[in-house]
Amino acid sequence: MSYWLIKSEPDVYGIEDLKKEQIGIWDGVRNYQARNFLKAMQPGDYAFFYHSNAKPPGLAGLAKIVETMVVDPTQFDPNSDYFDPKSTPEAPRWHTVKCQYVETLPELISLDVLRSHFNEDELLVVKRGTRLSVIPVSVESAQRLFQVGQFSTVFPSLA
Repeated sequence: MSYWLIKSEPDVYGIEDLKKEQIGIWDGVRNYQARNFLKAMQPGDYAFFYHSNAKPPGLAGLAKIVETMVVDPTQFDPNSDYFDPKSTPEAPRWHTVKCQYVETLPELISLDVLRSHFNEDELLVVKRGTRLSVIPVSVESAQRLFQVGQFSTVFPSLA
């Protein structure tokens, strides 16, 4: 099991959208490093859901990865902001995951609060200029995030 942090603007797709859908596709990622992180995900991994470009930005909830190597359908839609003319159904360039809603935090954990608990080596999202929409989180940092966030979900054991 691994842990991740996934970022989205809440007015585009927020934790409440995932809660309503229960299972959602994490589409529209167009950065190769973030795509490679998506490819590394496995069913059962947990993802901290972070609201970016918000006032304030911060950790909003928790999701679980339920399906991997999903072909991102937005790459084939010429009307999508994420259309990729070099991608074909026979040779898709962009894969993603499906996430299942787990919980919404009662109170957003702001970026400032995260910075007070983590340095940039411990949690990449606190590093200034970090723009990746998908980043790995170490087991140690994930465990601390569960404590800081006071999640109702019990920290998943690696056993």
